[in-house]
Amino acid sequence: MRAGYKLCADGSCIADARHHTLAFLDQAHREHQLLISTRARDLTQLVVSELVTNARKYAPGPVWMELRLTARSVEVVVRDTEPTLPTARAADPGRVGQHGLEIVKAVTERLLIETEPLGKRITASIALADPPHSESTAVSGAL
Repeated sequence: MRAGYKLCADGSCIADARHHTLAFLDQAHREHQLLISTRARDLTQLVVSELVTNARKYAPGPVWMELRLTARSVEVVVRDTEPTLPTARAADPGRVGQHGLEIVKAVTERLLIETEPLGKRITASIALADPPHSESTAVSGAL
């Protein structure tokens, strides 16, 4: 299952991206009976927020988001027109802001950053199930 979205150029695109993400995950549950943990829903929204925020902040032009679902994970793909690849900065608890990529790296199973002919593509993979040591519960329906 996959869905793509061209996001608007104003500040509402971040909220729109989160809304699209929840609708996509709810559809996956309804149509494919996939159990998606509360943790996975929350982390997917967080990753979407961070990646779309960075794209809007640092890249001129449009932002595209694609969501892909497998039996084990959800992939968040964000494309923008800025060819410069982001890098996570060293941890600094005194720094205000600019922690987005650090956060994304910490909560994803895989993070891939690639240049494209007209910018870059960032792909983040989030597990649908909780890690074995987690006490979170899986949701069986839309929240």
